[in-house]
Amino acid sequence: MLKMLLALTLFWASVSCTKKMSTTDYGLNPKETFRIVVETEPPTLDWTKSSDTSSSFIVDNIMEGLVGFDYSGPVITVRPALASQWQSSNNAKSWEFTVRDDIFWTDGVKLTPQQVLDGWERLLNPATASVYAYFLFGLKNAQNYNSSKVTDFAKVGVKIEGQKILVELNEPSNLPYLLTHHSTFPIRKDIIAKFGDRWTEAANIVSLGSYKLKIWEHDRALVLERNETFFGELAKTKNVICYIIQEQTTSLNLFKGGQVDALKTLPSALLRVLKKMPEYQHGPILYTYYYGFNINKPPTDNLNLRKAIASAIDRKQITEMLQGGQSPLSGWVPKGMFGYNEKAGHTFDLTKALAYYQKAGYSLTNPAPKITLAFNTLDDHKRIAENIQSQLKKNLNLTVEINNEEWKVYLGTLQSNPPNVYRMGWVADYPDPYTFFELMTSTSDNNHTGWEDPSYDVLLRKSAETQDIPKKLELYAQIEAKLLVEATAVVPLYSGVNQHLISKRVKNFPHNAMSKYPLKDIEVISR
Repeated sequence: MLKMLLALTLFWASVSCTKKMSTTDYGLNPKETFRIVVETEPPTLDWTKSSDTSSSFIVDNIMEGLVGFDYSGPVITVRPALASQWQSSNNAKSWEFTVRDDIFWTDGVKLTPQQVLDGWERLLNPATASVYAYFLFGLKNAQNYNSSKVTDFAKVGVKIEGQKILVELNEPSNLPYLLTHHSTFPIRKDIIAKFGDRWTEAANIVSLGSYKLKIWEHDRALVLERNETFFGELAKTKNVICYIIQEQTTSLNLFKGGQVDALKTLPSALLRVLKKMPEYQHGPILYTYYYGFNINKPPTDNLNLRKAIASAIDRKQITEMLQGGQSPLSGWVPKGMFGYNEKAGHTFDLTKALAYYQKAGYSLTNPAPKITLAFNTLDDHKRIAENIQSQLKKNLNLTVEINNEEWKVYLGTLQSNPPNVYRMGWVADYPDPYTFFELMTSTSDNNHTGWEDPSYDVLLRKSAETQDIPKKLELYAQIEAKLLVEATAVVPLYSGVNQHLISKRVKNFPHNAMSKYPLKDIEVISR
């Protein structure tokens, strides 16, 4: 016990010596306000365009789609949201969604089925350049519309009949899962036309969720206020303050001082101590942390060099360093998900790594040219990059230069000029491996590797068409082999675990395998 107290004393002393940051309560009643730290400024709250978890954390609390996730049972399912019901026919190639007629936007305007279609048209419109346009490519002519081969949206497989939205697909699909995603949410064309790029500012934005955006003080905080006209059960806590704090030790200092109620990301270097705190909570998530290769940039345009690098990384070193219960991962499907294969991909094998290195034209005495490894700014990303930098130097005599950028800048770099190796993670958009494999298709704007393989895309479409589980698993294994071995376009590192510090004054903090944070059921109590 004495050792524990000493460790905690030294820990908090070290935290208290870090840079101080004052918080403001924005004049809100603490008894009616939940305060949480988000690590980065949301690049955008335009839900058609956003592609990151910082943005979706806010969007998922101020908006709703036709369908939502239900986390209440042992298995994640879907629930009615803006749609009161739906049904499929024609072997799941035709779908009918009934939009509720009693829902209003936060400015009092009634929700209409047309606003849902407006959102879908904007998502597919090539001028929008949404990285998630591929989510609706299953609709007839949707991909052709996105590529401007079809210019009339009326030719896309969707139409309105009264309060119903009728959808025709190219192939069978579990469409409701896709419609839980923020990119498919309805929009207000009049608001976007009126305010342009500033339509998502707090003074301009209108929404449909359990909360509405009250304040967005850029690079400092976002304040959410309960939406009193929400169509479902009202949020239990009136206000939410989301402080934007990148430095994790500063966040810990604020938590210690009672100025914030929740931290949803913890520094791995301090986990040994943090795990012993009564406020510590954790749980598994369907998440893959990975490194991607730019296969068109020398020297990582050399397939055998990519294979050598993938085989020279000991994932256990990383998970043991992080100490958070993460699982080493060589496959693309995270542990805990249907289709997970612990033997998939390149496992750590120095003999194979050196053999691939030799095939690539290199050796320990004649190493490959220097490569660049990039990541977005966060302590743990840096620790992982430094570990891999050290491993590759030791195992291949390969020099790795590491660079970091602030999140929004980093996303721009990945779109315009990806480095040799880049860090990224992916949380399941729905509980099926398809959401991970679809990330790396030829049409996915979230694929920053430069790798395209039509045969991969064909196999993935076949996996969507089959309802036979053994056949689906066989197809997933083939797809995974193409990505991880045949192309070696990415290197999975580990399956994730959520780690939080939650104040004792907070009840019902959400935990789920999708790493989603619906805040409406959170309650704060007086201490």
